[in-house]
Amino acid sequence: MQASVDRVALERLNALNTVGTISYVLHLIVAVGALIPGGQFGPVLLVAALVLDLVKRDDAQGTWHASHFRWRIRTVIIAALLYLVTAPLWALFLVPGWIAWLLISVWFLYRIVSGMVRMNKGLPMELPT
Repeated sequence: MQASVDRVALERLNALNTVGTISYVLHLIVAVGALIPGGQFGPVLLVAALVLDLVKRDDAQGTWHASHFRWRIRTVIIAALLYLVTAPLWALFLVPGWIAWLLISVWFLYRIVSGMVRMNKGLPMELPT
């Protein structure tokens, strides 16, 4: 009985790890694309990754993977808000807009890479309380 429970739990964690890896890779493609001039192909991939995270996050409840789903979803929401708030800089001044978006993109890349590293180590994300 215990062996079948352990096997089911392991299969659940493996499935969550697969979903997490797919999501992080999609986010990583978007983050790198945001830093490459002309590489702005990421919005569709970003929406796909966000939808995947929103749909599958309930499956992760009660596991360390839940913190990664929260981490990725919060990262996308915060980045979107920052891009939206700094968008007027593009209309007013090209260079400040470019600098602001570059900084946001670097921050986004950092969050995705740090999340991937922690997930691959089997560690939850430490979220601020």
